[in-house]
Amino acid sequence: MAMAKDHRDGVPAYKKIQSAILEQVEGGHLKPGDAVQSERELAKIHSVSLMTARHALTQLEREGLVIRRRGAGTFVAPPKIHFNKLTGFTEQMSGRGLVSFSRTLSAKVITGEPEIAARLNLSPADNLVRVERLRLGASEPFALETCYLSAERYGGLVQAPLERGSLFAILEHDYKLQIAHADEEIDAIAADAKTADLFSVPKGSPFLRIRQVIYSTAGRPEIYVLGIYRADRHTLLVRRFR
Repeated sequence: MAMAKDHRDGVPAYKKIQSAILEQVEGGHLKPGDAVQSERELAKIHSVSLMTARHALTQLEREGLVIRRRGAGTFVAPPKIHFNKLTGFTEQMSGRGLVSFSRTLSAKVITGEPEIAARLNLSPADNLVRVERLRLGASEPFALETCYLSAERYGGLVQAPLERGSLFAILEHDYKLQIAHADEEIDAIAADAKTADLFSVPKGSPFLRIRQVIYSTAGRPEIYVLGIYRADRHTLLVRRFR
């Protein structure tokens, strides 16, 4: 059965309900954990059927924006990041209307990482810049990312302002790097003692591990990233073809 449409502009009524809820979330009037109006209340406010209001909430739930608990109601879900585009964490959080920042755990030049150097087409003895950051959004840790780059080309990153800045933005602006694509290996891991402590979760909690080799438009591998991501705050979107 087709959902009702607004007679003035043809926009489905359920989408207008969704937009109204999202505006409250993005405007800070509704925060993660806050209750959303019930189906009956939404139907009355927007002058639509109960079915249309239910459809609006069902779609928001599928998108991970709300959580529906039987007998309790509908609540704003904790923010999630969707891995469907090669963007930095800062861009991802900004796209969700959330303030992000980083805690730099270390930023230094290292050597003795031949496997990572090989992934970047460097000599085993070449120096690397290693930047390890705890990425936070909505005042909670989302990810632990360790980035490796050639120290010869990117040694200045050791002094770069990475607490609130975007690494991608710095590389694009200061080093004129044009990022094209990434090859990724993804698996699931259990939090070790260090990870559990950083994220304030029990040891053994599920995390996603993503290993990326990020390439420039010239086809050269420029960045190797080892990322540890909270499984309950990230969703991987995959399109498959046959």
